[in-house]
Amino acid sequence: MIHADRTRCCGAGMCVLIAPDVFHQDEDGLVLVDADAVRAADPDLLRHAVSCCPGQALSEDEDAPLLERR
Repeated sequence: MIHADRTRCCGAGMCVLIAPDVFHQDEDGLVLVDADAVRAADPDLLRHAVSCCPGQALSEDEDAPLLERR
């Protein structure tokens, strides 16, 4: 699963560009995560979005690794 720390989000939108079905931005530009879309998304794509986040607001939940979902 993906965790978003909205207090660290700088609103750059890299996650939205990489995985627009999973990540969205609210009216302030802060990240929102569609949990249902995370379950269906490509784990490599999600990891790429996490690694590209300039504010390091996104992380993979170590208790529910993405690869174990498949």
